[in-house]
Amino acid sequence: MPAGNIEKMKYAYAYGADACYLGLVDYSLRTMRKGELITRQNLKSAIDTARALNKKAYLTLNIFAYDNDIESLENSIDVIKNANPHAIILSDFGVYRTVRKYLPDIDLHISTQTNILNTEAVKFWRDMGATRVILARELSLKQIEAIKKAVPDIEVEIFVHGSQCMSYSGRCLLSDYMTKGERKANHGGCAQPCRWSYKLLEETRPGEYYEIVQDERGSHILSPKDLCLVRYIKELQNIGVDSFKVEGRTKSLYYVSAVTKAYRAVMDGKLDSKEAFCELKKVGNRGFTEGFFMGDNNSSSYSYEISKGLAGADFLCIFLEKKDNLYKVVIKNKMLLGDEFEIITPDYCACAKVVSITNKDGEKTDVANTNDEVWMELEAHGDWQNEWQWALGRTLGIKNEIEA
Repeated sequence: MPAGNIEKMKYAYAYGADACYLGLVDYSLRTMRKGELITRQNLKSAIDTARALNKKAYLTLNIFAYDNDIESLENSIDVIKNANPHAIILSDFGVYRTVRKYLPDIDLHISTQTNILNTEAVKFWRDMGATRVILARELSLKQIEAIKKAVPDIEVEIFVHGSQCMSYSGRCLLSDYMTKGERKANHGGCAQPCRWSYKLLEETRPGEYYEIVQDERGSHILSPKDLCLVRYIKELQNIGVDSFKVEGRTKSLYYVSAVTKAYRAVMDGKLDSKEAFCELKKVGNRGFTEGFFMGDNNSSSYSYEISKGLAGADFLCIFLEKKDNLYKVVIKNKMLLGDEFEIITPDYCACAKVVSITNKDGEKTDVANTNDEVWMELEAHGDWQNEWQWALGRTLGIKNEIEA
């Protein structure tokens, strides 16, 4: 699972992830802006946290590097060595040589950015000492199966869920061009111009704009739908895929928790794929596609109507503490007295109703606003209050907009 910050990493582990991938700002393809960001100063403590939970943490160094990036990486080697991640994910040959030179014993995972599409490429990286390859998203199930059979002595990882780039596994320069080099896609600053809505300007009529519309679907002509392969998890397990990867280091805490929970439940046989797919639709998405996975990728894989993800549920709150029959929560989206919502724990879900709200001044109120910390009395279905499992305190409340 993605770990955009330390909080998201902890939630991913609590909700069932075996491993997380996290990145230092200078060498990662995602630049984080919120939360307890992972830096040189706290990288070791983040990875120590993973080990304490008997989980794994992989460090992404997957930018396409210039000479100054390699020099900077060399200056950071001691920090990385001290942090001792379980593996390093990389794509650049110069980064590969640098890591191999200074950290010869660490496991290397080859990023999807290298566009590994064939058996010989997998053999190449195996022979170079890599322990895992993350295959390109442009492969079908049959092609993945053939690669795994042909090269069984290296681990294979594939992306199963999340946003997709309109270029080959993310190797895109649109952002570089359209921001005049200020936001370089392969240095973690992608402005996502593929998600923009475009209009046409005729050069002899300045100021007169025309939408690029071929039909009623709109003008988001470069924006792919999100990948979702939850229906095929069992097939992927059966052909021996070693690791399932989810995109989303810039996604919300709710995204990380709910997606982890859904895929974990399917992998463990606790939830069928149809039910999991319904749960995943509650999380922000641009519509779902199987992409190239079934070998028939076509125009239906693009999100013509929207560029931003839409969710089927609102992320309302995080549970912090329990005292008698009251629950302390931090509000993520406004909650009202009488609201009915769903509680998502790592182990199960339950429905509840807000019976009372008490603010930080001890006053009763009818509303709790975003970022408020309040005490709530809840009326829950079943034996939820007696069976509460805090699971490291990481429990979420959501409101299903479809049911509402």
